[in-house]
Amino acid sequence: MRKLIGKPTSPGIAIGRAFIVSTSKLCVEKKAVEAAEPEVTRFQRAIETSKKEIEQIRDKSVTQLGKDKAAIFESHLLMLDDPELMTATEDTIRKEKVNAEYGFHSAVEHFAEMFEKMEDPYLRERASDLRDLSDRVVRTLMGEKRADLSDVTPGSVIIAHDLAPSDTANLDPTQVSGILTDIGGKNSHTAIIARTFEIPAVLGLGDITKKVQNGEFIVLDGEKGEVILDPDEATINRFKELKKRDEETKAELETYLGQESISLDGQKVALLSNISTPKDVLISQKYDGEGVGLYRTEFLYMNRSVPPTEEEQTLLYKEVLSKLNPKPVVIRTLDIGGDKDISYLKIPHESNPFLGMRAIRYCLKNREIFETQLRALLRASVFGNLKIMFPLITNLEELLEAKAVLESVKDKLKSEGIPFADKIPVGIMVETPAAAVISDTISRHVDFFSIGTNDLTQYVCAVDRVNETVYHLFDSLHPAVLRLIRTVIENGKKAGISVSMCGELAGSPQVIPLLLGMGLTEFSMNPASILRARKVVRSIKLSECKTLVDEVLKQETAQGIRDCLEISS
Repeated sequence: MRKLIGKPTSPGIAIGRAFIVSTSKLCVEKKAVEAAEPEVTRFQRAIETSKKEIEQIRDKSVTQLGKDKAAIFESHLLMLDDPELMTATEDTIRKEKVNAEYGFHSAVEHFAEMFEKMEDPYLRERASDLRDLSDRVVRTLMGEKRADLSDVTPGSVIIAHDLAPSDTANLDPTQVSGILTDIGGKNSHTAIIARTFEIPAVLGLGDITKKVQNGEFIVLDGEKGEVILDPDEATINRFKELKKRDEETKAELETYLGQESISLDGQKVALLSNISTPKDVLISQKYDGEGVGLYRTEFLYMNRSVPPTEEEQTLLYKEVLSKLNPKPVVIRTLDIGGDKDISYLKIPHESNPFLGMRAIRYCLKNREIFETQLRALLRASVFGNLKIMFPLITNLEELLEAKAVLESVKDKLKSEGIPFADKIPVGIMVETPAAAVISDTISRHVDFFSIGTNDLTQYVCAVDRVNETVYHLFDSLHPAVLRLIRTVIENGKKAGISVSMCGELAGSPQVIPLLLGMGLTEFSMNPASILRARKVVRSIKLSECKTLVDEVLKQETAQGIRDCLEISS
């Protein structure tokens, strides 16, 4: 029996036998050729063949995963049409008089290495997309077949060095009990698809493919990142019990569907969803979300070469608003920069991007992009209950300038005879210490606050939250963070405006009583956390929560706070 720890990626317990995906490592040799043009022609034919294969996978994925998850294959097709990649390949073939396999492989590696050096973890993961394409095209040139995962043994735990998007799209979720890989993380497409299919997964295990035999019995915990190879009978029974409890918990939580989010002594709470795409509305509805507390619009701008048009954005916002009407939908204006770099927006490289040209700062400097989004939001507002939120506000001047742009856009739409909702609440995401400290002043100029604990913690603790070296210092239960959160809630209440929280802390079952005791009554979270949060709310009294606040805020350390909240380190 051997125990391994990897990156917890998709929660759940899996018990099954190893199905090793044996994709032979490609060895791409550099070979001299007498004539370059036949190689260029061969390369172009391989590209066309690969496109047809990807189109078939895309069509299948739309049915199985939905249009938004299948969008990765649209981006693969765009990559195969990318003039820089195609030109780089053909130039290498012609100038060096080498074989097509080497020409394409070397061009892809050049671009993949560029992605790997980027700070944004999402963009770093795109290097694997490029290499997936390289593998497909080069195998086509060599006349080799790729691994086929459509016929796995029922109940299998898939073992692979990595699973490319085109491989995971062929998975049958009814046949696969779990996924384990050598590499990958929470932002990889393997992770995204595993969570979509609700398949337990642990990634980044290093060399799991070298430690497992085909057919070997395996158990894994996708929430803890724990994997046990060749478990003994006692361990198997323990995991069977965990799986049973997991299924019982899911069944119990489903009993909270349709129930009110209200405490034992009558305090009503709103439990909202954080979403990134219109498709996520279905997930929010599945878990009985009471609206959307954060719609991250920056994902509309990713995986493309130009910004989304006004018409495109209007249709997408309309789709979300109309599906949820009359429930509230808080849409955050474009929040890029920091860990979300979008190449075609041409944000200059910065030494400290989290402290640089991002979010509202970028929008106020790039009025055309900002105004296009605001026009789309206003046009869509007639289809539902829209609230507009500005990110990364640090002073009153920024807020007033952003509101002035919004009013200017309204005036233009009026002059054009284009309708929009009369009263659209405007708020800010409180995610900087500056905004939190002057929240009493800002509260007089907005309709709501939404506390973003991820960035607020980063700035309060002076910790880059994507830097693994110092990530251990990133702590949303730091006393300074909690004191600022209480300040914002109190200032919002005094001004008579609503205050919500949309950071990770909002979905923590152990922290919800503390936040409720501070006066927070709107929580926005990952949709899958809603029913668990509702269970917590319906089991506590507001009076007890207020007592808990006094006890917690007496603590001098984050560990002391964890002890009070009974949170394990």
